[in-house]
Amino acid sequence: MGTAVRPASTTSASWDTFWDADAFVDEVLSELTAMAADGSRPTRSGPKPALTGAALRNAIMAIWCVCFCGMQWRAIGQLTGIPFGTLYTLFARWTRLGLWRRLLDRLCRTWRMACGDTAEPSTVVIDSRTCPSAPSCFARGVDGGKKIRGVKVSIAVEKYGLPLAIDAMPANVHDTKGIVPVLRQLAGRGFQGPAIGDLGYRGERLAKAAEALGITVRPIARGRDGVFIPTEIAWVVERSFSWISRYRRLNTIVERTKEHLVAFVEVAFISILSRRLKRLTPQEVSA
Repeated sequence: MGTAVRPASTTSASWDTFWDADAFVDEVLSELTAMAADGSRPTRSGPKPALTGAALRNAIMAIWCVCFCGMQWRAIGQLTGIPFGTLYTLFARWTRLGLWRRLLDRLCRTWRMACGDTAEPSTVVIDSRTCPSAPSCFARGVDGGKKIRGVKVSIAVEKYGLPLAIDAMPANVHDTKGIVPVLRQLAGRGFQGPAIGDLGYRGERLAKAAEALGITVRPIARGRDGVFIPTEIAWVVERSFSWISRYRRLNTIVERTKEHLVAFVEVAFISILSRRLKRLTPQEVSA
């Protein structure tokens, strides 16, 4: 059976989409301020002044709407009154500067500590999700098992289902090859320990590649006779994929670069974590 996971206590308010949006905007603004203070967000010079105040909040909200609602950049530009080129350029620039990854890492550490855990996990769970993609997408392949032409997103999550590493590739890439860049990202952030996956991650080549990075891949059976079995904490990655399935931009992939697809996955998890942290009870916050 699965290992019990004690989440942080949150208020009993029902889920509201705009809780996600408002909390997301506040966290992004905080991170932008921190990046400007430490010099990782250089000041951009140009003929037009940078967005500030309400206009900047509207731009961040627009990026969230693109991810959650699956809207086109031109459509959200018409609704906000901000040129779609400005919105897309902001998103691309922040992606290039690493804003989303940096913010997601900070929120993950904060949530783990609110749950009474250490900031860094000792075990991760790996898996992949195949999504259909448009012909204009950065890559395309056919997943023979799922009969889907599109893109495969591989992630590594900790026991609360929060991603530590994300990568994307054509759907025809086998899991044992597609997970290697994810393992490299884990090793780059200092992770050393077991990575639990399903039986698709068996193989001597993957085991040797992971061992060279200081990671032990543990393939385990997560089903029997067509019935899913919540073995250890392996089930949490399936829950993570169900969370981001709410975000329509991630159901049919149209991104022209892999970096932008990974960024939208990070935006989705930032949105989820921002709402959770905003709803923490006063006892958890003071702790």
